[in-house]
Amino acid sequence: MLKRPRSDFWQVGIVPAPASEIDAQSLPGLRSRIAWLPDPGAWRYLADPFGLLRGDALHVFVEAYDYRSKRAVIERHELAADGLRWRHKQVVLARPFHLSYPFVLEHAGAVYMVPETHQAGEIALYRGDDSLNHWERQQALLEGLPGADASLIEVNGWWWMFYTLVGTGGRDQRELHVAYASSLFGPWQPVAGNPVRSDIHGARPAGRPWLDEQNRVLLPVQDSSGGYGSATRLLRFAQLSPEQVEIEVLDWRLTGDLARNDHPDGLHTFSACGPCTLIDVKRIDRSRVRQWLDLKRRVRRIFRR
Repeated sequence: MLKRPRSDFWQVGIVPAPASEIDAQSLPGLRSRIAWLPDPGAWRYLADPFGLLRGDALHVFVEAYDYRSKRAVIERHELAADGLRWRHKQVVLARPFHLSYPFVLEHAGAVYMVPETHQAGEIALYRGDDSLNHWERQQALLEGLPGADASLIEVNGWWWMFYTLVGTGGRDQRELHVAYASSLFGPWQPVAGNPVRSDIHGARPAGRPWLDEQNRVLLPVQDSSGGYGSATRLLRFAQLSPEQVEIEVLDWRLTGDLARNDHPDGLHTFSACGPCTLIDVKRIDRSRVRQWLDLKRRVRRIFRR
């Protein structure tokens, strides 16, 4: 008998509290106020949320994954900023390769996205129009590498990028790399000594970084010690320069059961967005239907040749 496949299903929620006020003690008390994006349907999931607040709307960009194609596109979900009532969604970026982790930011009056495009062998910058529905690739930030989950922040006039590299043996789940530039548009240079952290208990970026009261960078990272994306931890950069990176692991850890009983198996995005924080939580499915979907996909691929 074939072993039952393991299928991860993620669900995105908006927590009505700033990232700095959320921890394992406070999150359960916020459960009843979390706004969840609509279920995307059978054998699909939503993950990797990042947000922009504009006027009366909260725009949530997510990875929208379909097990039938084993590929994801980027969707934009719009909610009323007041009350977090869901309005509508739209696919805003699709490519002939997998897309995820739609890190969005505003800079110099424009809006940009750095989605995960590791299958294209680059970390690239996309620019959006005013509608936030159309995105065009502007340039590569780092070329010739399978970069994933790039997370950017500007500190004292310098830009910092935290990312991982996809490779054999689950490399992306245990390594943290850093690059820097004097401008968002580069040139970007890796710091000396990459990877700056190698630990499956917390290395791969897991959301938008922010600054603490002492102007030190705080970065959410994935803890995959209990399986991919099983929890989120928080790193603090006591020293961050091209020559030296010093990291402190804070006593802070979030799991899916803290936010939702039916998705207790993971929490791998913690993304600050002003007065809100975006998260995703996971449940694991063991249904054999997944094997049938995989077979149909392979047959379609054969007949397309």
